[in-house]
This record gives sequence, C-alpha cells and structure tokens, in this order.
Amino acid sequence: MRHRDTPPPGRRRHPHLPTTEAAVTAIRELAAEYGLELTVTDDIGADRTSRRTSAGAFTVLDPDGSLPHEAFVELTGTPAVTVQLYPEDDARITVDAVEFADVPRDAVPAFLRAVHGDLAYVQSRFFPPGQWLVVPLPGDETYKELIGHAALSPWMARRFR
Repeated sequence: MRHRDTPPPGRRRHPHLPTTEAAVTAIRELAAEYGLELTVTDDIGADRTSRRTSAGAFTVLDPDGSLPHEAFVELTGTPAVTVQLYPEDDARITVDAVEFADVPRDAVPAFLRAVHGDLAYVQSRFFPPGQWLVVPLPGDETYKELIGHAALSPWMARRFR
C-alpha cells in the first residue's frame, strides 16, 4: 500500500535537482549534516543502468543522444537507508527493509531529512491489521508503506505511535 499526497499542478515543493549528480551532492551535504558516512556507486551509460534493458550491446547513449546516469547510495547508521537514483527523475528509497518506490528525485533530500530528523513514525491498525512506516515531508506530502515483515527493527519500534 502506498500513499502519497501530491502538490497542486504547477507548484514545486522541493528544490529542483536536475541531474542524478545534483541529487548525490544533496545527499552528501545531508550526510555531513547528520554525521553519516555514505557509499556511492555510479552507473553511467545506457548499457549500465538498470532500466535500460532494451539497450543494445555496447550502446552507451540513449536514442536522444543523452548519457543516462544512475546512482546507488548507501548511508551508514541507524536506520539502514539506501537510495537508488534513476535517470528518469525518480528514486527508490529503502528504510530498514521497507521500500518506498517512485519517490521524485527532488523529494529525496527532504525524505532523508525526515527519516534522520526523527519525523518518520510507525502507525498501526487493528482492522485491517497492519503496520505502516510513515514519512511526512514539508508541505503536507506524506509517504506511507506497509511494513511487510512480522518484527519491527529497533529503530522502527522506537518510532511507534
């Protein structure tokens, strides 16, 4: 189950990050702010990025002549956080094994700031039974994902509401 409130048309809530490298730079700045270390793996070229399975052998450029750039970022600390940045202006963020797909690239720094700034929390319901990791962003934008495994991580257990 995924829930995301979207901004009104024509209104941007987060600073624009035009490239994957701009997003990686923003994540580096955020990591420095929170005292986290990070590891970045870059895949550059149509033959190296994960969503370019239709690219021919030894094809580096997209048909429009652009050079796609994808990055995988792993942040140290608690919770365990990874970010997969795609050339299509979106990202997949995993927080303690809970996956948030299709997060806009512009929202990634705010998302990570909410997680490491103690704004994220776990919500529970008796019927239908379930627990969700909720990550509120500035401007009433919220990401909510079902926690699929039975046991909460220690970090999630401390954020239970």
